[in-house]
Amino acid sequence: MPHLFIVGTSHIATQSVNQVTRAIAVHHPSIVAVELDRGRLASLLSDNRQRAPAREIIRQVGVQGFLFSIIGQWVQQKLGAKFGISPGTEMLTAVKLAKKSGARIALIDQDIQVTLRDFSKKVPLSEKALMFFDVFIGFFRRDELLQFDLSKVPEKKVIKKLLARVKERYPHTYEVLVDKRNRVMARRLAHLLHNNPEDVIVAVVGAGHEEDLLALVKKYLNVHTS
Repeated sequence: MPHLFIVGTSHIATQSVNQVTRAIAVHHPSIVAVELDRGRLASLLSDNRQRAPAREIIRQVGVQGFLFSIIGQWVQQKLGAKFGISPGTEMLTAVKLAKKSGARIALIDQDIQVTLRDFSKKVPLSEKALMFFDVFIGFFRRDELLQFDLSKVPEKKVIKKLLARVKERYPHTYEVLVDKRNRVMARRLAHLLHNNPEDVIVAVVGAGHEEDLLALVKKYLNVHTS
């Protein structure tokens, strides 16, 4: 796929901002695809980033989905503060550079409300409890697998091992947060490539999605062309 370049990032790594900037400068894309939906893009672009009332969010995504989003944001903010970068800065950089260069912006991720509803409905309570327990006691803290610099994007072999660990320990969560979203993003990228065969596309996604996305995009493109 000579017209698609995927940049695998970490949402709290300054290195990712540099990688995104370099990829757009080198490849001069006419389309910049980002792992965002409309709601998350609006939140990144907003200075005050106001949330909807908790009651409304719970009505849309369920209590457990709401709690998961709160905990996820808390973890990312803590890590971002530690490394001096706001979570999602690399995505915001991609959007701003696309606007500056006149490239089209494609939002390829699944709507966050769908993801959170899936988490509420499809992940067993026992698995949610295990995951929350692991987060708060630092399940991976002394794990050699995770002894890497969080200010940089982990090496591919580390990402692969980490994803395998998550898939084994939290299989339903993995399906909701990784597998299903990979399929959604791959279909949208394949659609963009099929309908814009001469355009160069730079896709900015979390590093954990990169490998499977490439394989799935190829699969869906073959469906389009067969």
